[in-house]
Amino acid sequence: MSQREEFIRLVHQRRHPITELCIAFGVSEKTGHKWLSRFQREGIAGLADRSHVPHAAPHQVSPRLRSLITSLREKHPTWGARKLRAVLARRSPEITWPAPSTIGELLRREGLLRPTRRKRHPNAAGVPLDSGLTIARAPNDVWTTDFKGEFRLGPGPYCYPLTVLDAQSRYLLGCRALLSTATVPVKVIFTQLFERFGLPEVIRSDNGVPFACSNALARLSTLSVWWIRLGIRPERIAPGHPQQNGQHERMHKTLKAEATRPPSASLREQQNRFDRFRREYNTVRPHEALGQREPSSCYTTSTRSFPDRLGPIEYPAHLEVRRVCKGMIAWKGRYVWLTKALSGEDVSLEETGDDTWTISFGPLVLGTYHPPSHIFLPETYWKTTPTE
Repeated sequence: MSQREEFIRLVHQRRHPITELCIAFGVSEKTGHKWLSRFQREGIAGLADRSHVPHAAPHQVSPRLRSLITSLREKHPTWGARKLRAVLARRSPEITWPAPSTIGELLRREGLLRPTRRKRHPNAAGVPLDSGLTIARAPNDVWTTDFKGEFRLGPGPYCYPLTVLDAQSRYLLGCRALLSTATVPVKVIFTQLFERFGLPEVIRSDNGVPFACSNALARLSTLSVWWIRLGIRPERIAPGHPQQNGQHERMHKTLKAEATRPPSASLREQQNRFDRFRREYNTVRPHEALGQREPSSCYTTSTRSFPDRLGPIEYPAHLEVRRVCKGMIAWKGRYVWLTKALSGEDVSLEETGDDTWTISFGPLVLGTYHPPSHIFLPETYWKTTPTE
C-alpha cells in the first residue's frame, strides 16, 4: 500500500511522465492507470487488494434448476445424475440442463448423494461372449425370469417375487408377489404373460425350481416341458454363474431398493407396490443401455400368439415315436427310464449308428441309447440347444 500511495503522490506532482513512473515501480502501464483510476473514484481505499473471484458465474446452476434437480432426486433417491438429466431434458427440452457431472456435484453439495466406490464387474450387465447363451437382438428373442430373494411380509407369510424381463428392451413384463415357488402359480402367471405379450423364442433362467429340476434328465421340469411344447426353448445359465443373467440381477437390485424396503404388511399391498414400480420402470425410468430411453419406447409384442389349444409335438416321419408312461418308454420289450416330467409326452428315437439311437423331446436331445447293452447315456448340459 505504501508503494502505491507513493506512486499516486509522484503522479500528482507531474514531475515525471506516468510511463517512467511505471517502469521505476516495476509495474505495467495498465496497472499504473488502474491504480490512478481507483484512487480518483475511491481514494486511498481504492488502492487495497481485491478478490479475483468473478462477480457473476455464467455457468452457475440457477436456483430454479437447482430446485427442479433436487426435487426429482428426492422423489427418486436411487437415480443417478445421468438418469435425472435424461428425464428433465425429456420433460423440458427448451432448457439447457447442466452436464451429469455438474448435477452429481450439486447432489453431493446438497447431501443427496453419498460417494461410493464403484465396483466394476466385466460382462456383468450382459451375456459373456463365451457362455454359449443366446444374444437378444430384438424384442422377444430372449425373456429372462427369476425369483427375487424371498422376504417376510411384516408378521405374515413370506413373499416370493416372480419377475420376467425382455432381455433386449429391458421391458419388465411381469412382477408378481407369490406365496411360494410352486409350479402351478408360476404357470398361471406365464399363461397371462403369453396371452398379453405373445411367445418369446427363448426363456432364460437359473437352475432352481420350478424352472429346472436338478435331478431330472436334462434338468427338465414340468414348466420347462410346457415351454418346449409351446415352441419356446428353455435356456439355463451355468450353475453358480448369476453374471450370465446380469441385467436381470441388476433389475432385482433396483426392485429391492425401491419396492421392498420396508416390506409391506400384506401380499396385496406388496403387489400394489410392485405394480407401481413396474409402471415407473417401463415408462419413466431411463436406461443407459437404451441410450437413456425408457423400455416402453423399445418394446413390441411378439408376432407368435399363444395357442388356444396345445397339440402334441410333431416329428418327421422317419423317426420312431414313443409315448412316455410313468417316466419310461418301451423299446423292443425293455423299458428305458427318462424322467417323470415327460410322462404323457411323445419322444423320438433316431438311429445314429450301429445299434445306437438318439432320444429327443422336440428340439431337445435327451441322450443316446444302446439296446444290446441297455445303456442310456444322458446329455450333460444345463442349457437346451436345438438339433441340426
